[in-house]
Amino acid sequence: MVRDGIYYALGLTAGGVIVSYLTSPLYGIPLFLLAAFCLNFFRDPERNVPSGPLVVSPADGKIVSIRRDTPETTRISIFMNVFDVHVNRSPIAGKISQVRYQPGQFMAANRELASIRNEQNMVTVQAEDTSVTFTQIAGLIARRIVFYKRAGDNVRQGERVGLIKFGSRVDVFLGPEWELTVRERVRVAAGSSVLAKRK
Repeated sequence: MVRDGIYYALGLTAGGVIVSYLTSPLYGIPLFLLAAFCLNFFRDPERNVPSGPLVVSPADGKIVSIRRDTPETTRISIFMNVFDVHVNRSPIAGKISQVRYQPGQFMAANRELASIRNEQNMVTVQAEDTSVTFTQIAGLIARRIVFYKRAGDNVRQGERVGLIKFGSRVDVFLGPEWELTVRERVRVAAGSSVLAKRK
């Protein structure tokens, strides 16, 4: 469980108790339901992380797009709805060589333009002979991107590195040395689903 979820749930529960006491228990029910939603939203289950020259998914959700952005770069876009786990994980092991935050809009994260226009945090993980970049993208409801690491930090494959609060998207950028193992519209799980393997 991410601590934020506990704080939100405690605050909403306290509010529900106060509203129920001052008015009627019926009026406290929406706050109790929101508290339960927060506990579910901020869950952080353990995952079996595969090893080897693989790219694991940095996010839970559905692959809404696979595109060749440039002749050398393929982009995989993963949309997370409010019922998905929102903890993000490193797609490969290596050193974080770059973290770049970009302010922007908050359009629906499942739209193609969200990859360009929305608020986002771009992270590059550098391994010995390859690198993988992934971008945390805020959505229509999500207004807070959280990233626990900084440039220069070493990360393990599948290690927790951050989260996006309340619905969002993560794009993964792969070079020509990677062979995709997924297709559009399939659901993936952060840290355990394999997106690509080395050719």
